[in-house]
Amino acid sequence: MKLNLNPAFVAVLSVLVVFAGPTALADDSPLVPLQPKLPAPSFIGTPKDLPPGSDVEPTPKEPPPPLMIPKDARNIAPEAKLSSSDKQATASDLAKIIDGDKEATDDSVVLLRKGSQHLQFDFGAPREVFAVVIWHAHATPRIFRDVIVQLADDADFTQNVRTLYNNDRDNSTGLGAGQDRQYIESYRGKTIDCKGARARYVRLYSHGSTDSALNEYTEVEIYGRPAGKGKP
Repeated sequence: MKLNLNPAFVAVLSVLVVFAGPTALADDSPLVPLQPKLPAPSFIGTPKDLPPGSDVEPTPKEPPPPLMIPKDARNIAPEAKLSSSDKQATASDLAKIIDGDKEATDDSVVLLRKGSQHLQFDFGAPREVFAVVIWHAHATPRIFRDVIVQLADDADFTQNVRTLYNNDRDNSTGLGAGQDRQYIESYRGKTIDCKGARARYVRLYSHGSTDSALNEYTEVEIYGRPAGKGKP
C-alpha cells in the first residue's frame, strides 16, 4: 500500500531524526553523560567589563547539557607523557596539571612563560579521544587567548593534524584563524567534544589571558579509550 504523506510532515520528521541525538556510537557502545568532578566555584556571573572587541560566549544561567561519551571511556590524561613548549616547566610542575586538584588556589595553578605556549600529551599509542576538559586559572573571571586543541599522529604535529577547537581569530599563533568564540573561565572548565577521533598526541595552546601575560593551567582531563575498541 502506498502512503501519501504530507511533504511538510516529512520535512518535520526529518529534522527530528537529525536532531534527536545518538544514544550509542556506531559500534553500539552505550553512552553516558560526562560528569567530571568540579571544584568549588570562586565567583558567579559574567564580569561587567570585557576588553573591547571581545566575542565571548554568554555565561549560561544553568549548567549546559553534559556531553555524552562511551561508558568505558575514562580520564587517560594521567597515563600520558606530558611535556610543554616552555622548557623551564619542570616535571613536578607539569604533574600538577593531571593530579586531580582543580581548586582555585595559587598552589593548584601551573604557570607557563609568556607568549604562545602549549602542552603536549603522548599516549604512547593511538587512543579514541572523546573529550578534553581544560581548567585554566579560574579564581577570578578572565579570558584566555588563542585557546587551541589539536590532535595528531606524530610528536611534531605534521601527520594527520586535526584542530578540534580554535578561538585564535586573528591567526596570531600561526595555526590558522579560528572560528570558535572566547569564553569566561569558570569552575566548570571548558569541555571540547572530540567525537572519538583517533590520535596518539594531543596539544593544548594558549597565549596569556586578560588577567596575565603568563599561561596558567589548573587541570586537564582527557576522556578516551584504546583505539580499535569500536568497529571500523
